[in-house]
Amino acid sequence: MSPRPSAPAKRSSLKKPALKNSASIFAALGDETRLRLVTVLCAGGAMSIAQLTAGTEITRQAVTKHLQVLAGAGLVHDVKIGRERLWELERARLEEGRRSLDAIAQQWDQALMRLKLAVED
Repeated sequence: MSPRPSAPAKRSSLKKPALKNSASIFAALGDETRLRLVTVLCAGGAMSIAQLTAGTEITRQAVTKHLQVLAGAGLVHDVKIGRERLWELERARLEEGRRSLDAIAQQWDQALMRLKLAVED
């Protein structure tokens, strides 16, 4: 019995620009401190660096650097109110990352279904 030819690789529903765009989101969220900052901003709204460092051992300088990485990925932005700078989450950008993960999960589910059908054949 000759081996069955493999099916041609399916093209990803995520196009290269979308993948590249999402990559910066996941790279920024790949650090535990930045992920914690996003979580805090999700729950608390706009916050100052003093508020973000309260109750932690992380320095204000370190938080500032992490916020700059998150801002570079479009996940947060700062708003100046008087002499204070508040940081806010860009919810649309976070949603963009979620949509990318949903598309990847859908592709994975489809691949598993193809495998199941092949095994049951």
